[in-house]
Amino acid sequence: MSENNPWLSYVRPNPHARLRLFCCHYAGGSAALFRTWQGVLPQAVEVCPVQLPGRENRIAETSLTRLPEIAARAATALRPMLDRPYAIFGHSMGALLGFELARQWRQAGAKSPAHVFVSGCRAPHTRGHLPSTHQLPDEEFLAEVRSLNGTPAAIFEHPELLQLLLPVLRADFAAVQTYEYVAGPPLDCPMTALGGLADAQVSRAQLADWQAQTTRDFAVRMLPGDHFFLNTAQPLLLEMIGQQLRGMLAERRDIDV
Repeated sequence: MSENNPWLSYVRPNPHARLRLFCCHYAGGSAALFRTWQGVLPQAVEVCPVQLPGRENRIAETSLTRLPEIAARAATALRPMLDRPYAIFGHSMGALLGFELARQWRQAGAKSPAHVFVSGCRAPHTRGHLPSTHQLPDEEFLAEVRSLNGTPAAIFEHPELLQLLLPVLRADFAAVQTYEYVAGPPLDCPMTALGGLADAQVSRAQLADWQAQTTRDFAVRMLPGDHFFLNTAQPLLLEMIGQQLRGMLAERRDIDV
């Protein structure tokens, strides 16, 4: 199904899936973040982790530094996968990417997602100007990255590995920090905004602002942990997502492939 599509990785083909879940990682992450999800979520769901250039199997490619370009290229490459109902999950940078993917596909005439999960991210229309930390000297930039607590501490103890990861980190931070929201109609699909109870970067109130981006049902769900609760509270997160998708599969007759 996706063996020749570089924008997807760790996909376990499931010809009997009734719904696909596109998963978009945070800045500095990769599709590997979602490699265990297929074994936990409902069997009727096919997990499709989105892989950006510059990492893992795409390490030889140049990382992209502008979110609109990433979204446009990913939307085109993944469009053939919309032959059945789909949902989107994205965390932090991935939430913005997932949101823009949904808007790109709408513009191309595709069906709306069955559900969009935006995680650990402020609503795009409320973000305002962000500091350009991606332009800092290496030492200062890496100190900023380390303070976010999302990169394994062991990586900072291996200079060679750190230098390999540095261009990807800078590119992803540039993509987030230069992103400018372009006003448009809200999405026509249910949306859930997810956050960490101890997240100092994104509050519950800021997650609630996402409601303006959908005309359908909207909810905010909070889990234990900081900004990277999707790693530390993963069982609870997957249980929550699984319940939502399972209920949707049971209720919607149009999701019957």
